Amino acid sequence: MKTYLQRMGRSLQLPVAVLPAAALLEGIGHWLPQNWGLSQFLQIGGTAILSQLALLFAVGLSIGMSKVKDGASAMAGVVAYIVPVYVLSPKNVALLKGINVKDVNPAFNAITGNVFIGIVAGLIAAALFDRFHETKLPMALSFFSGKRLVPILSTLVMLLISVVLLFVWPFLYDALINFGKFFVGLGAVGAGLFGFFNRLLIPTGLHQALNQVFEFNIAGINDIGNFWANKGTKGITGMYLAGYFPVMMFGLPAGALAIYKNALPERKKATAGLMMAGAFASFFTGVTEPLEFSFMFVAWPLYVIHAVLTGLSMFFAALMHWTAGFTFSAGLVDYILSFHMPIANKPYMLLVQGIVMAFIYYFVFDFAIKKFNLMTPGREPINVDSASDQSAAVATSDDDDKYMIAAKKIYAGIGGHDNIKVIDNCTTRLRLQLEDTGKANKSQIMSANVSGINVLDKTNIQIVVGTEVQFVADALKKLYDNNVAVSAPAATEKESESKSEPASDVKSGETDVFYSVANGELEDIEKVSDPTFAQKMLGDGYAVVPTDGKIVAPVDGTITTIFPTKHALGIKTDNGLEVLVHMGIDTVQLKGEPFEIKVSDGQKIKHGDQLAQVDLKQITDAGKKTDMMVIITNMPSVAYMKYDVLNQEVKLDNEVVKVTTK
Repeated sequence: MKTYLQRMGRSLQLPVAVLPAAALLEGIGHWLPQNWGLSQFLQIGGTAILSQLALLFAVGLSIGMSKVKDGASAMAGVVAYIVPVYVLSPKNVALLKGINVKDVNPAFNAITGNVFIGIVAGLIAAALFDRFHETKLPMALSFFSGKRLVPILSTLVMLLISVVLLFVWPFLYDALINFGKFFVGLGAVGAGLFGFFNRLLIPTGLHQALNQVFEFNIAGINDIGNFWANKGTKGITGMYLAGYFPVMMFGLPAGALAIYKNALPERKKATAGLMMAGAFASFFTGVTEPLEFSFMFVAWPLYVIHAVLTGLSMFFAALMHWTAGFTFSAGLVDYILSFHMPIANKPYMLLVQGIVMAFIYYFVFDFAIKKFNLMTPGREPINVDSASDQSAAVATSDDDDKYMIAAKKIYAGIGGHDNIKVIDNCTTRLRLQLEDTGKANKSQIMSANVSGINVLDKTNIQIVVGTEVQFVADALKKLYDNNVAVSAPAATEKESESKSEPASDVKSGETDVFYSVANGELEDIEKVSDPTFAQKMLGDGYAVVPTDGKIVAPVDGTITTIFPTKHALGIKTDNGLEVLVHMGIDTVQLKGEPFEIKVSDGQKIKHGDQLAQVDLKQITDAGKKTDMMVIITNMPSVAYMKYDVLNQEVKLDNEVVKVTTK
């Protein structure tokens, strides 16, 4: 059900994308002197689009929800819409019930143009197309086989639904209208709740379903339609739209600045590029997903804060009756177009509110990131905490444009043709169905300069590309249709050498004995909560969950590396094994504060010599885990590992594992 609603939300983007044309015509029409014929002409053109929203929704859903995108499904959507609209017009309802037109329930006056009818028609047409577009009729009726059959079936099905609606529609319409009146009755509080839940639903894509209730005429609110048609009450119409402008034009860009400020020095440049692109899209067009997806999963508490601040902005704008409107999203373009709409109320005050929201977003984001050590973009672990750079690839050519290059990286990252089931997209996201999302290589997908990745379940994944997503999706479909091959991960020169023969400084046939690195519970490396270690991307080894902060050398050797952040050390044994002692998970972000190093670079050590004193409480207070990992990073040189003890209490002098080199 969730996936179905997500597809529905994605499909609604097609008709919604037409609305900026209406805004452009209406906006320019109201900017021009009203006694000009051109002004009225443009406004009528905008109204022409807005008056057919229900039909646009029927067409958009019939195409978007069908598995095969075909004009026949759109035709079925048109037919499915016009049947109930005509059959249930007041004149025909009077005829069917044998009553006077004046006695027909007023609900039937609202059936034409109601988006709810358009949505039902589109969904039914798409379902019928998927089920019957390949149906073969007997020879005498073969002309009506396949795709031609679908509009006919749509007519018959919608006639039956019209019979049901003849009796049900007045009650259903009253329920929808009462729901709308209830929320309108909440006033500014209702606008705030709408804004809060709208942002919370963004990760699932279900926000589009919520938008239909408030922004269109399903429940009689129709904030977008009424604003651009200049209908309703000044200061009220647009209350479910106006509060977004201070957030999208000012708040989120200021939040992006806070994220950039808190990035690690090594990642400042990359983070600046990501944040600037997202901030510009949010300010200029109101497209916020590239920014939001950059932190909604890696720092979800920050996203909840963002949802709360959005609700507060919506509440305050509605409370003050400051209104402006949009058709696509609350960016600068829509703000300028709506500024001179007669029904807009003090829209300039939204700029003042926006400046205030910018300060709030910046200081709240900055405080939360520091206080809770949130992993916003640019604060990810570096070097040792990152997965291998090796990845599968697709051959490129000089003819590839930037969209094809990005598509090839994504195509390889999601596992190529055999792992792809469905390729689709909405305004900013690729919405993909895979055979197994577990096969996706997130680091490789991110190399395509995408803004974020959302793995919904075993088969569904969303990749945030931005407003140019359609071009990337088209390129991705070309790769899929041509069944382009994906090469296996290429081994580095160092790895190739190690596979063919032992490294020159590794002594063959020798055994190193590894001891516990701390007092505590011995842990299988595959059970460590960091996939980089658990999947042995850096090499095999073991871990200890310590009971105290004394960390000692697990093996005899020489200190070769002490990381600047003090959370990890490198040791090389006399037999040539390269050993990494990694203290805690994701502790690189703590910048060395919990660690007091007791050795120096180049120092000869024996097992049991103290390497560091660690403040375990400081690590746990920062929300990190204290697992101490011992990893052999030049694993091709290892013939076998023999564990002496596993999953039991260990002391500093416990032998844990024996490792023999090739």
